[in-house]
Amino acid sequence: MRKTLLAAALLVASSHVLAANNLNAPATMSNFSYDYFEARIGASPVTFGAGFNKSIHPNAHVIARIDSEFESDFDSAAGFGFHSPLNNWADLTGEMLMRVVQPSHDNDTDVVMELNLGIRQWLGPQLEVGGKVGYVSIDDDDDWIGAVYARFHSTELFSLGAEARINDFYGDQVMFTTRFKF
Repeated sequence: MRKTLLAAALLVASSHVLAANNLNAPATMSNFSYDYFEARIGASPVTFGAGFNKSIHPNAHVIARIDSEFESDFDSAAGFGFHSPLNNWADLTGEMLMRVVQPSHDNDTDVVMELNLGIRQWLGPQLEVGGKVGYVSIDDDDDWIGAVYARFHSTELFSLGAEARINDFYGDQVMFTTRFKF
């Protein structure tokens, strides 16, 4: 029941993305690029990962990502996301992801759903901050997850970031990322 309510709440929150636009009003555009490839390394535990985002609509994108400790484990996710500007410097984001996870030295692979909502904000011409909160159910445990990050855009096509993941698959973890826009 909780999963159905959360999915319905995310759908209601993202419904304005699909609403008809006034033809006399200027087009709504996001404040950020959602076309990128990302490489990352995590600390405590040490993980390695990659991610891919591609816009499929002015306010929607597809997501694929995977992380691993390389000890017969992985945390992967794929799905759809939405993004919409809140003002000239911030975007509201959300994702509906199918996650496939396998703990270390365990042959049991779990397929679960993750729902999250977040915000991305420019603090200056090159500094972006953001965060997200979400819900995921792994091994019949309903968990809330979260993340906060800061990203420095050194050029239009390249950025460096640091992210703190809270209560995620590998527990609380700090990630260092590089993002390549295409």
